[in-house]
Amino acid sequence: MIEPTWLTAARGKLAVRETPGPASNPTIMSWAKRVGAKVLGIAFNGDDVPWCGLFAAVCVTEAGLKPPPIAIRAKSWATWGDPLDPKRLAPGAILVFERPGGGHVGFYVGEDDTAYRVIGGNQSDAVTYTRIAKDRCVARRWPAGLPVIGAPVRLSVAGVPLSRNEA
Repeated sequence: MIEPTWLTAARGKLAVRETPGPASNPTIMSWAKRVGAKVLGIAFNGDDVPWCGLFAAVCVTEAGLKPPPIAIRAKSWATWGDPLDPKRLAPGAILVFERPGGGHVGFYVGEDDTAYRVIGGNQSDAVTYTRIAKDRCVARRWPAGLPVIGAPVRLSVAGVPLSRNEA
């Protein structure tokens, strides 16, 4: 199956996780340095800062795309690219969610009747797949000017819990 290059970049980062305690994971810190404070909108000083927007930014940057202004903020992604109808989702679509204390951004990999399966950063302090309720999704986006590759992917959810808070 052909998938968008930014989704391939995201999959290549699976299992990267925060360093417990006062130290920060050098890989996550290198992503911040590569993307830069101008794009992120802040000087990223540690992996204890929510970094789902950083993860999305580094993946789209590696694919040759420009992230939104203040890319560290998950909700900045809600106006990035072009809107995508829920019936037209395809692997790699950018999904933005509401959560207590802010937002969350990740990439669509599939869905069931009630939730999206998302690969994202800062999900349980790591790059993981997680299941997030569809009713929390506030935006579905695709890079402007690029054709949507693929179609919605139906997944089985047997035994897969629903995420409640991605911070």
